[in-house]
Amino acid sequence: MRAGGFAPALFFTFKKASRHMSKEKVLILGVGNILLTDEGFGVRAVEYLEAQYRWPENVTLMDGGTQGLMLMSILMDCDFLVVLDVVLGREAPGSIYLLEGEKLRQSLSFRDSMHQTDLVDTLVTCELAGHRPRALVFGMQPYDYKTMQVGLTSEAEARLPEFCAKVVAELVHHDICAEKI
Repeated sequence: MRAGGFAPALFFTFKKASRHMSKEKVLILGVGNILLTDEGFGVRAVEYLEAQYRWPENVTLMDGGTQGLMLMSILMDCDFLVVLDVVLGREAPGSIYLLEGEKLRQSLSFRDSMHQTDLVDTLVTCELAGHRPRALVFGMQPYDYKTMQVGLTSEAEARLPEFCAKVVAELVHHDICAEKI
């Protein structure tokens, strides 16, 4: 694991937080299918963040489910997109990832998806329409994402608080500060 607790296969740099909070429109989007165990991890993570933290006025938290291209108008209206999802990487289940740029397709919602289109395609469509937000993905390697069952595995459920704390800590480096309630 790297500093910050993210999986070593992914490289990123920390930006020093400034004293002035960002006023750009930020969307924190939890995605996934809650009917397939840990595939719904991103949705459960955004619910946790909404319940446990107070966010600046310029930050919107949203359950994006499996909407794909239907999210385009919402994505077009934000400057910075933060996606919470499961990631199919090379690390053990429960590993936490931070993805940017070309690494986005490791996120389950950013690869060939069974939901209309994947989110990279949706972002490309946004760019063609005139506005593509900057994007980050925070994800966790799932324990089980194929079993049809509502609810996370007990292992994924146990990782939720740590995952969300890491998201909040990293967002400070992007001038997005949340308060624990």
